[in-house]
Amino acid sequence: MSTVSGGRVLPALPGDPARIGPYRIIGRLGSGGMGTVHAGIDPQGVRVAVKVIHAAQAEDAEFRARFRREVQLSTRVQGPCLIPLLAADPDAAVPWLATEYTPGPTLNRHVSDRGPLTGAMLYALATGTAQALAAIHEAGVVHRDVKPQNVIQAPAGPRVLDFGIAHAADGTSVTRTGVMTGTPGWISPEHYRTGAAGPAADMFAWGALVAYAATGRLPFGAGAPDAVAFRVMSGEPDLDGVPAELRGIVEQALVKDPAERVTAADAAERCRLLLAGQTTQVLGGETGHAVTPASELITAGWDMPTLDDPTWHVPPARSRKRLYALTVMAAIAVGSAAGIALSVATPGTGSPSARSSATEAATEPDAATGGAAAQRQQRSDEAGTRRREPGESSEEATLDTWREARPARNKAENDVHGAMGTGAWLDPEAYPDLDSRITFHPDRGEVYVATGGHELPPVAVQELAQLACLGLRDLSSYSPDFAYREYVLVDTAREDGPGIVWEDDFRANTNCETSITDSTPPGAGQSDDWRPGETGLRAAQIPSDDEDVIRVADALANRIFSEWQGNSRITDDPDWLGHENMSVGFDPGTQVVYVWAKKPGWDRSTRHAWAEIAAQESCDALRAEATEWANWPYTRYAVLILEEQDGDDGQDFLRWGSIDDCAV
Repeated sequence: MSTVSGGRVLPALPGDPARIGPYRIIGRLGSGGMGTVHAGIDPQGVRVAVKVIHAAQAEDAEFRARFRREVQLSTRVQGPCLIPLLAADPDAAVPWLATEYTPGPTLNRHVSDRGPLTGAMLYALATGTAQALAAIHEAGVVHRDVKPQNVIQAPAGPRVLDFGIAHAADGTSVTRTGVMTGTPGWISPEHYRTGAAGPAADMFAWGALVAYAATGRLPFGAGAPDAVAFRVMSGEPDLDGVPAELRGIVEQALVKDPAERVTAADAAERCRLLLAGQTTQVLGGETGHAVTPASELITAGWDMPTLDDPTWHVPPARSRKRLYALTVMAAIAVGSAAGIALSVATPGTGSPSARSSATEAATEPDAATGGAAAQRQQRSDEAGTRRREPGESSEEATLDTWREARPARNKAENDVHGAMGTGAWLDPEAYPDLDSRITFHPDRGEVYVATGGHELPPVAVQELAQLACLGLRDLSSYSPDFAYREYVLVDTAREDGPGIVWEDDFRANTNCETSITDSTPPGAGQSDDWRPGETGLRAAQIPSDDEDVIRVADALANRIFSEWQGNSRITDDPDWLGHENMSVGFDPGTQVVYVWAKKPGWDRSTRHAWAEIAAQESCDALRAEATEWANWPYTRYAVLILEEQDGDDGQDFLRWGSIDDCAV
C-alpha cells in the first residue's frame, strides 16, 4: 500500500469507515494489494495514515499471525528515513495500522513528473533508503516490497514506507492459487527460484530502485511478467546513465548470488561518503576525522518544496482537563453466580471505584473514591439545590432512564452514528447478528448506545466504549449545539436481561481512556503513578534473545511455581501452574515485566492469592537485579490473568508496581 502522490486527500468512498481505532477518517490517501490507506486525524489533531487490510486477507488466520508478529517487530525499528508505526490492531475484525502522515510524491510520480534524480539529490536518495533498510534489517525485519511506490519524496528527505508489513502479508513464495507475489522488476532472482526473501532480496530491489531513480528506467526492463522474470534471473541490468561512482555499488546490489550482494549498512556508508563529496561546499567540508552525520548530508543535498494539502480539515485543539475516575458498570457471569464488579481507571486517580450491574439500580460509591457520580453528588450535597451544569445528570443512569430516552430529532443527534464509525463491534459484515440503537435523554445530557444480537464480552465493551467516546468528542468539537456530556452502553442480549455495562463522561475523559482493571482495595500492590496496558503486554509476549532477560524470566517463573504449589506434582489440579499456562515476558519499550497466567476459570479469591505471590516474587527478582547491575532497566512489574471471551483474549490486571513501592 502507498499514499497517492503529492499526499492529496481523496474523498471517502461509500462504505469507508468514519473512524478506525482512535482516528477520525476524513478521506483516502490511496490503495493497493494489501488494503486501503485512509487519511486520519488523532484526538489532538495530528495527521496520520491509517492502513486497513483487505477483508479477504483478514479472514486468513495465518495472515493474522504473521501480521501481528511483524507489527510487533516493526515497533522496534527506528531510523531517520523511516515513517514510524504509531499504533496498530492486528486483532480487530479488519486489521489496521497507523503511521505518521508524510506529505510528498512517491518516487515513481516524482520521476514521472520531474524526470530522473541527479547530483546530490540522487546520492541523498540512495543514502537515505539504504540507511532505512539497514535499520529494518538490524531489527530482524525484511521489507519485501522495496519499490518506487513505497518511497516518499518528503520535504526533509526520502522516507521508506511499509517496512515489515509486506513480510507479514506473505510468508511464502506463492499464494494459494500459485501466483507469485510481488511486483515484477522488483523481485530478486532467488525469490523467483525458491521463494527466499531475506535482507539480500531487499538489497536487490534497492539496487533496482536507485537505478530507476537515476535513469527513469527499470534496470531489467518492462513487459510481460514472465519476460521480466527471465531477464532478472538470466540477463544483465541496464545501468546506462547511473553515475560511475554510484554504479559500482548498484552493480553489487544486483548480482544474482544473494551471498555476494552488498549489505544495507555497507551501501549506506559508501553512499554517505559519495554524498559528502557532493555536499562539501554546502556544509563547509569534512576535516580531519570529523564525520558529518548522514541525516545532515541528506538534508543539505535534498531539494523538495514544503508541501501542504488544504483538503485536510484538522479540528481545533482541545483543552486538556484533569481526568477523574469514571464509574463503569460491567458484569461477567460466572456460572450462575452474580456478576463481578469492574472499574475503568484513568490517569491521575487513586483507587478506582466499582459498581455491579447485576441489578438495575446501582449503589452510589463513596465520594472519597473519586467516582464521577460521587463527585457530583458531593458537590450537590454541599450546595443544597445547586443548579446542575449543562448536560450534567444528578445521578447514575439506570435502565429506566435508558427506556425514557428518545430517538434522534435534529442534525447533530443524527450525526452521532456516523461520528462513532463502524469499528469491529458495530461492523455489520463482521458481526451480522449484532445490532445497535442510539437514543438520547436531553434532560440528563446522556447518549445511550444499546446493542443486541449477542452478549458483549469485556473486550467488546471496551472497544465500543472508546469508539463512542472518541466519536462524541469529535462531534461536540464541530457541533456546538450538541449539548450532551455522557454516554451509556446498554447490553440487551445478556442472559439475565438488559444491563448497563459502561458509563462515561466523554467531555472530561480527554484521552478516551478505557482500560479495564480489577477493583483492588488501596495498598494491595497497585501503583497510582502508572498503569500497565495491552500494548505493553503484547510487546512482552514477543520472545527475547537477551540472555539476562531469559535467565531472570526462567528463574522468576520457577519461584512463582514453587511458592504457589509447593512440592505438589498433581498436574491435573485445577490450580496447577506450569510453563504451558503461565509466562513471564519483558516489554523493553516501557521497561515492565509482565507475568500472566491463563486461568480464566479461577474465582476472585484464587486470582488474588496467586497475584500476591506473583507480585512479591516479581518485585524481589527485579530488586535483586537492580541491586547487582547498575544498568538493569526493568524496575516495574504487572501481574494479570489472560482469559478468552468469545474467542478474544481479555486481560484482568490484578497487581502492578515497582521495586520502590512493594514490600521488603
